[in-house]
Amino acid sequence: MAVAETEQDLDGWTIAFDLDGTLVETAPDLIGTLNRLLAQHDLPAVPLEGARHLIGWGAIALLKRGFEAAGAEWDEAASPALLQAFLADYVAHIADESTAYPGAIEALDQLAARGAILCVATNKPTDLAVALFRAIGLEDRFASICGPQSVSARKPDAAHIREAVQQAGGDPARAIMVGDSITDLDAARATGVPCILTTFGYTDTPAAELGADALIDHFDALPAAVERLIGVQAPLRASKA
Repeated sequence: MAVAETEQDLDGWTIAFDLDGTLVETAPDLIGTLNRLLAQHDLPAVPLEGARHLIGWGAIALLKRGFEAAGAEWDEAASPALLQAFLADYVAHIADESTAYPGAIEALDQLAARGAILCVATNKPTDLAVALFRAIGLEDRFASICGPQSVSARKPDAAHIREAVQQAGGDPARAIMVGDSITDLDAARATGVPCILTTFGYTDTPAAELGADALIDHFDALPAAVERLIGVQAPLRASKA
């Protein structure tokens, strides 16, 4: 007996994903760029494990928080030049160490095989998000990849998720947001969609304390979390005979 085709029980649903700290562990390359800039200003490096919480608010915020963590006062007048230097260095090192989280690729493929539309709603600039996904081989898995430049307003505004889903060909009324921070949760609440948060991402406040509709500690748990939120039955796994 042949293996049965995967049931299309997620047809009509769109799963929107954040990028940094959700799908991809980008901290090594982001903090690497930050530390190279700090070194240029004779400032000490910030340790990777102690700096993950600095990520998630955009490049300027990362620079400001990073310089302050290194013991320097932030010079607002210098921020445009620092931003340009940061972006130039980051583009050159965008996928030196960045990798998809364990189980992420398999979970994406499972959801897509069951009929779900996949898209990205990230506050990372669109060109950087596309370049990163292309470098690690994930670009083709998404129907849309929307940074702030691709939508009318960035997260936590509802427009970001809504328009990312629409650009993917989905219905915002039948969507779920998967993220790692309060920004993702607030955007999902504003859009009126359920939110799943990862517990391994970049957030000042632990994800367990934010009040998401579901938490996952590993991407192996994502399909089941989606099933619970939308009320579908877990598909029967056909066996070979």
